[in-house]
Order: sequence, then structure tokens, then C-alpha cells
Amino acid sequence: MNGRVAVITGAGRGIGREEALFFAARGARVVVNDPGVAADGSGGDPAVAQRVVEEIRAAGGQAVASTADVADWAGARSVVESALEAFGDLDIVVNNAAVERNRALVTMTEDDFDSVVAVKLRGGFAVSHWAARHWADSGLVRDRAIVNTASGSGLTNPLPGQTNYASANAAVAAMTQVHALELGRYGVRVNCLSPSMVRTRLTETVPGELTSPAAIAPVAAYLASESCPLNGQVLSVRGSVVTVLRGWAAGERVESGGTVEGLAAAMAEVKVTDPAEVLAAALQGALGIDGAQALRRMIDAALG
Repeated sequence: MNGRVAVITGAGRGIGREEALFFAARGARVVVNDPGVAADGSGGDPAVAQRVVEEIRAAGGQAVASTADVADWAGARSVVESALEAFGDLDIVVNNAAVERNRALVTMTEDDFDSVVAVKLRGGFAVSHWAARHWADSGLVRDRAIVNTASGSGLTNPLPGQTNYASANAAVAAMTQVHALELGRYGVRVNCLSPSMVRTRLTETVPGELTSPAAIAPVAAYLASESCPLNGQVLSVRGSVVTVLRGWAAGERVESGGTVEGLAAAMAEVKVTDPAEVLAAALQGALGIDGAQALRRMIDAALG
């Protein structure tokens, strides 16, 4: 990472903070972007990003703070401009920013939905857009990287109460593959990591043993490094275990005969999975608790 310039969003706390410290310790010059909002996106504190900058500088690294809102089009542009003004270039974008507002479908408001999707999906798109515009305009083709951050909620185990969060994360994974196809001509690789069972502000109420956010940083660094050959991939990360996710894959194929009755008869022979059973088993395996009971508590909490 020596000399590479990285923008990391949501870098004031949790996973983003660990990534910023890890990158800087390996020679990257880092823009620490974080408006310092609460977990639900409210408020704001510029000291949150600045504290990480001071920590990096105290260890001998180089960093500047950005408190721009990535969900804002001009704000996202200013994050990229912060890197160019401070360090003269940009090599890496890590889209990590997220907020969370858990509500069931029947109680979720328009603002609950829009605010979560705005930060996670629109924010990732907007920062990537302005970075890609700079790279395209530079006329230089060399290794650069975008690392998007998704979540198990949306890819492997969508959770009750997270229509907004799960939808945004699933969209981030899809966006990753589209951008990987588009940006190769500029030497830009685009990949996605999906943290699983990590202890952050967003998982404070989750019971059981969750892993440290520090476990995610080496995977982000690998995806951002010049030696990484991957492009358009989604990697699930739980502790030191990394799993390649294959996305929506084709399963059984049936012949309906073009009728409702024919489809009903054909589908009767197909084994399908109940998402509640899958999630309950995942919760029990990951957290060592009664998965079905935990799932019921999640649904009850979402319904209020």
C-alpha cells in the first residue's frame, strides 16, 4: 500500500476505522470520511473522523478528515476532491458507510427506508461515480480498486425488520458486478466484501459471540492491493474464514406445459427451502443460541 491514496467512508468507527488504521499502517495515505452520525443517521460529530486521523498521524501515517455526507451528490464529490487536494491522486475507494433503522414492513416509514438506502446504496454509487470520473478523465490506465461493503443481511441471511438494509446490501453486490464490467478499461477492479457476525454499533443488541471488526481489514486490504487479481467478486468474511459467494445461481428446472395446473404439478416435485428455517439454523450455528427463538424475538421486535 506504500504511497497509495485511499478514501474510506464510514471510517470513524467500527469496520471503517479498522480499515483506515490498517491501510495507513501499511503506507497508504487515507481520507477518513465520516460525518459522525448516530447509528440511525441522526446528528453528527466532526470529531469522530478527526480522532481517527490523529490516531493515524500519531503512529507516523498520513491522513485527512472528511465529514461530508456521501448520500449527497456534492458531498460524495467533495470526498474524492479531498483525496486529490491532500495527496494529489486517488487509488482506492472503500465504500463502507451505512446506517440502520430496523422496522417491519407494516411500520417502516418512507424516511426509514430512504435514509438507509441513501447512505448504503446511493452513497456507494456516488463516491464510486466521482472516483471513476477522475480516473477516466486522467487518461492513465493503471491498477486502482473499489471495495464495496455489503452484509449477510441481504446476501445470505436477510433479517426481519431490515427491508431497507437488506435491499440496499443486495443492490450493492449487484452494483459491484456492473462496475467491475464497466471500469476494467481504466484498470479499475471492483469487488465487494460482506462482513458476517461482526460486533459493531449496528449489532450491539445481537446476542452471542461476534468477531472483532479488525478481522475485516485484511480482506479489504487484499482486495485493494495491486497484487490482487480478483474483479467482480463478493467475499463473505467471518473471522478469518473467507467464503466466495456465487449470488443467485440456477437451481431445479421444471416444465410447466404452459398451464397453472402443469406448473403446480411440476413444482410439487421440487424441494424448496423455507427462509425462516435457513435463518434459524444460521443463527443457531453462528451464535450458539436457539435459532428459532432468536428469530421470533427479531420478528416481535421489528413489529414493535
